[in-house]
Order: sequence, then structure tokens, then C-alpha cells
Amino acid sequence: MPTFALGPNQYGKAEIRIVRVTRGPGGDELMDLNVSLSLRGDLAASHLTGDNGAVLPTDTQKNTVYAFARQHGIDDIESFAARLARHFVGSQPSIHGARVHVEQYPWRPVDGRHTFRRDGGEVRTATVHHDAEHTQVVSGVRDLVLLKTTDSEFHGFVKDAWTTLPETRDRILATSVNATWRHTGSADDGAARAALVEAFAATHSLALQQTLFAMGSSVLAACPDVVEVKLSLPNRHHFLVDLAPFGLDNPDEVYYAADRPYGLIEGTVRRDDDVAEEVTWSF
Repeated sequence: MPTFALGPNQYGKAEIRIVRVTRGPGGDELMDLNVSLSLRGDLAASHLTGDNGAVLPTDTQKNTVYAFARQHGIDDIESFAARLARHFVGSQPSIHGARVHVEQYPWRPVDGRHTFRRDGGEVRTATVHHDAEHTQVVSGVRDLVLLKTTDSEFHGFVKDAWTTLPETRDRILATSVNATWRHTGSADDGAARAALVEAFAATHSLALQQTLFAMGSSVLAACPDVVEVKLSLPNRHHFLVDLAPFGLDNPDEVYYAADRPYGLIEGTVRRDDDVAEEVTWSF
């Protein structure tokens, strides 16, 4: 008879939606979060025999998030995630590692007091891995959409029998930035985001790969505590529409924005003296 062994496993509560209002005489502040928890440890019995003696219910994990938001507040998503991760590892003998991932949805004040407008674009992220050996903090941004109407080229690429893409000395360059940055201290995430945007705008791009490296390098230069930046940049293609059949010219003014398929450029930029420290664990 074949035998089987249990491999790496984890469990937790995913996508806990929480809105925290901090009320004050000068107006309210709003934090809108989506929190996902994953725990690892001595949990084999639950899988192999159904013994739940070491299992902290995921409903309890959800309640802990709400309780911590009330007791400790939410200064920033990194510290909130770290507090939760340390709690689960420190309070549960069977839990040896915790992963807390937080997404923050931006709301902007309208009247400076009680009214807010939800921005539909980018999302701030933070992921904390905590165990007995160390705590790793990775901040980031998702769906930061950027576009430049010029200062982008693409030529000199490999051509074979199936190549139809023409070379270009001027094109629209657009992407939806998904970026994370690992830091050793309390990184200024506003500065990191600003560095990404400024590098995208300032780089005369001969390839999106070149822009990626410039963006990562810009974050490292602006944020001394950041040691590594990972970027995933989908190339949101814009194609010039052929208006000749209608007797019209098109001097780089009318484009078709294609949502798929798209090129996907990904890479990591790190300091020369940094020892690569991959994310502790994930699925």
C-alpha cells in the first residue's frame, strides 16, 4: 500500500474587511483595510486525524483583528500587521510562523471633517512574516497606473519569421505598477511611491525593462532603509489607429488601448551589498 506524508501547510482567515474611523476635533481620519492571515506550526494532527487541539479558529483570528484595531489603533499598515503577527506567534504555542498581508484602500477627505471620496486606483500593501528567527516587512503598491505620451522607443529587437511588430522611435508607454520593497527600518512609503512615479516620468525609455531598473534604483536612492525593490510592469499597449480608409491622417493622436494580451516585464533591483532574503513562505 502506498504511504503519504503531509507537506507544508498553513491556514488562516482571508480578506477581513475593516474600516477604522479615528475621530477628532479637527476632523475624522479613515483607514479602509483588507487583512489576510496565514499561520503555520504544529498542525499536522488536524490534517491527519481531525484533532483540532492546536487550531485557533479562523473566526477568532478575525475577531482579533477587530479587537486590535480598537485597542491599539492603526498608525500604519506595517506596524498593524507586525503587531498581529507577533501576537499569534507569541500567544499560541502551536503556531511558529505568521504571515499577515494588508491592503489599504485610499479615501481622500472632501470637506476636511467627515466626508471622504474613495479613490478607485492604486492600493497600498504590506506583508509581514514573523517567526522565532526574524521579522520581515515588505511594503508596496498595486495598480498604480502610469502613462506617458512620448519619450518612449522600442527598436533593435530580435526579428524572426513570425515578427510583425514595427520598430518605433516614439510611442505611448503605459503600465499598471505592482511594486514591493523590503526594508530594514521604517521606510517612508510616500517617498518610495514618489520615486517610482518620478523615475517613470523622467526616464527616456528605450525599453520598459530600462524603465523598471530606473524605477527600482530611484526607490533605493530615495529610501536608505529599502534594500530591495521588486517590480511587475504589464505593458498596456496603445496602438495607432489606421484612419486612412476614412480619408483621414493620424499624426500620433488617435490610439486603440488594448487590454490583452500584454507584455509583462518583471525584475528585482537591490543594493550591491544586500544579501538576498526571499519571502519566508507563501503559497
